[in-house]
Amino acid sequence: MEIKQIEHGSKGAFLVEENNERLAEMTYSKAGDKLLIIDHTEVSDQLRGTGAGKKLVLAAVEFARKSDRKILPLCPFAKSVFDRTPEIHDVLSQ
Repeated sequence: MEIKQIEHGSKGAFLVEENNERLAEMTYSKAGDKLLIIDHTEVSDQLRGTGAGKKLVLAAVEFARKSDRKILPLCPFAKSVFDRTPEIHDVLSQ
């Protein structure tokens, strides 16, 4: 499963596409230079049960680590991933 990242100004997304069809997407907004706000995660029925949603969150964590940013997970799904995954708390905004 390949995860792509797109950005347009202060908005961005991590997504999974197959055959030009978007199957999963997690959107975020940049708040300044140091904060990403995850606001929505959606996974198609085709990918349910594959861990695609968590993989999107982990891609955001990797991006945050590389770009010295913190993440504020407003999306309930992303927040639940952070709540269950202590090893990614280093990028969690306090």
